[in-house]
Amino acid sequence: MKNVIITGGNGQLASCIKDAVQDLHDYNFNFIDIEDLDITDENAVNSFFQLNKPDWCINCAAYTAVDKAETEIEIARAVNVIGAKFLARASKRNKTKFIQVSTDFVFEGLKGTICTEEDETNPVSVYGVTKLEGEQETINEVEECLIIRTSWLYSEYGNNFLKTMLRLGSERDNLNVVCDQIGTPTYAGDLAQLIVKFIREDSLAYGLYHYSNEGVASWYDFALAIMKEGDLICKILPIKTEEYPTPAKRPAYSVMDKSKIKKTLSIEIPHWHDSLKKCMNIIKNNK
Repeated sequence: MKNVIITGGNGQLASCIKDAVQDLHDYNFNFIDIEDLDITDENAVNSFFQLNKPDWCINCAAYTAVDKAETEIEIARAVNVIGAKFLARASKRNKTKFIQVSTDFVFEGLKGTICTEEDETNPVSVYGVTKLEGEQETINEVEECLIIRTSWLYSEYGNNFLKTMLRLGSERDNLNVVCDQIGTPTYAGDLAQLIVKFIREDSLAYGLYHYSNEGVASWYDFALAIMKEGDLICKILPIKTEEYPTPAKRPAYSVMDKSKIKKTLSIEIPHWHDSLKKCMNIIKNNK
């Protein structure tokens, strides 16, 4: 039986992975969070790996409070950079296959065209900088790894844009939502299935990959679709980024090219509209 550890075990991506592996009985999945392992403590990480002898490590742990990261720089760096480094280092030492989850925030987003894995990175926020540094530390520690960048992640779990819009949409008559930041909403359940596919195939296709759902949207478009699927009558009003200033800057255009991962795994990726409907059905059925 193969052992798989998933850090950030209480987060939305790990929760979706947990759902995705219910029928995989030939694997032992160990979902761990801060109370189980402090990934910023190298001795603790080494001891954990020696005890559990994982075949795979999926690092879903991350500091994702984008605006708070602008002032909590050291905390963000500890989790997103140092934690990734120690996990990658332990993975190499124990011959563990390592997956690092990253983000479209590594891009500035001023290019105005689709982002490929070969494009130059230039993050404009502390969060983006630390996630990019986490990628770099991962590669420095263990070349045989998978780095998967994703974007605008949401699910039925945790706190995310979808859950926020559903809550506010039920409380207010109208909402202002930014219309000039362009990307792709990504259902964490789809990303979880992708990660599980790498594990089931015991893949050796190491490298950097982009993964999001198909299609293009602004946050305004996404909010409109959420109100429709949630049967909410809240009116969504489009505003420019400059009308809604935040501590952290966001990429203006971060639609990602998924050609590489589609070819590598021979997969089709759902459109974000279809995945939103799937997620909303789950939420409605769980009420």
